Amino acid sequence: MKLFSFNKKELFSEPEKERLIQAIRLAERLTSGEIRLFVESRCEYVDPMDRAKEAFMALGMDKTKQRNGVLLYIALRDHQFAILGDQGIHEKVGNDFWQKEALLLKTHFSSHKIIEGIEVCVKEIGESLYHYFPYEAGDQNELPDDIVFGK
Repeated sequence: MKLFSFNKKELFSEPEKERLIQAIRLAERLTSGEIRLFVESRCEYVDPMDRAKEAFMALGMDKTKQRNGVLLYIALRDHQFAILGDQGIHEKVGNDFWQKEALLLKTHFSSHKIIEGIEVCVKEIGESLYHYFPYEAGDQNELPDDIVFGK
């Protein structure tokens, strides 16, 4: 099974992609934390968190220096998503934070405001990363800011 497939119809327009990449860059600019967005049409797993974990590992998100990577996984047509934070950030924010962010996404998605929901979620995750992992001299962007498109 391929993890990444780019031959499918585009899920976002170019302006939407740019908005989301810009949201990630803005969220990361004051933190050593890393945010990735993985989007695909359908989730082949019963639990989208299982797919998020698979993508998280395949993208090397578990290898950041401070274990502070966060993955937003979204299966658009299946109306499923998962938010997965690595050990470093999860230990700081706890389950309540992730549940709050999931509710925020669900609320936006149910109003058909997909892009806005992702933007707000990325912004809030960035604020938490900044609080616990502020940018320090010499910090480097460890992971790309682009959107990863799955199947």
